[in-house]
Amino acid sequence: MTIQWFPGHMAKARRQVEEKLKQVDLVLELVDARLPLSSRNPMIDQLVQGKSRIILLTKNDLADPKATRQWSETFREGKTQALSMDLLSGSGVKALFSISQDLMKEKIEAQAKKGIRRHRIRAMVLGVPNVGKSALINRLAKKNIAKTGDRPGVTKAQQWIKLENGMELLDTPGILWPKFEDRDVGLRLAASGAIKEEILSIDEIGLYLISYLSRKYPDSLRKRYNLEEVEGQEGLALLEQVGKRRGCMRKGGEVDLEKAAEIVLRDFRSGRLGRISLEFPVDWEEEMDESKRDHP
Repeated sequence: MTIQWFPGHMAKARRQVEEKLKQVDLVLELVDARLPLSSRNPMIDQLVQGKSRIILLTKNDLADPKATRQWSETFREGKTQALSMDLLSGSGVKALFSISQDLMKEKIEAQAKKGIRRHRIRAMVLGVPNVGKSALINRLAKKNIAKTGDRPGVTKAQQWIKLENGMELLDTPGILWPKFEDRDVGLRLAASGAIKEEILSIDEIGLYLISYLSRKYPDSLRKRYNLEEVEGQEGLALLEQVGKRRGCMRKGGEVDLEKAAEIVLRDFRSGRLGRISLEFPVDWEEEMDESKRDHP
């Protein structure tokens, strides 16, 4: 089932990005470290048109460290610079500056030979909504310039920000692609908070998430909600158990699945369930292999 999602401001943002790309040297592509491929906009490959690029895996304080290391290696093997970052602590910020300078070194030297003196590296910040673009800019600028929030669609317009180290950043609104052919991609994005919850129902997202957690992180579920049985349990049964444990009950003793799902989603997004990743390189490779077999 295809999930359609492409409001007017997204189309406008894409046009603005295409126009401004001519003015930048470098693209900083932010992805959510918990779902690095699902949070990569496939349109960005077309948009950047061969510009130098660094993939920044944000929210790594919430992601499974093992998965993040694997993703970083996977991107580098694909000849793309990748850097894991914690925007709360600032981990990875200094490395970003040095990598940017290394990527632009040849271009700056070539321009210098032509008599063109460069004082600043201009970089565009791109990514899906709620992936940390504004938080990154505020961290790099060392002050609150860009608006941040825990919901998608906070940044509405583009703005240039000058940094002390000689870089200049262009903040852009988050851009999603027109539709998600793979429903799981849409559900992962919804679980992370990148898609507004009007697109998919809360209980559907919560059911998807708790089913995944029961397979990949059963101990996290058991510990957080004091559950006795997790492995082998259906997602619906687990969601009902969480609802009962947390008092999400309706009249007549029925579990309020929506409230139970909200609790699980909130705990995942805040890190109270532990450091969890929703996809690993090996899982994605298996999915791609299956897709090739189904569509030779």
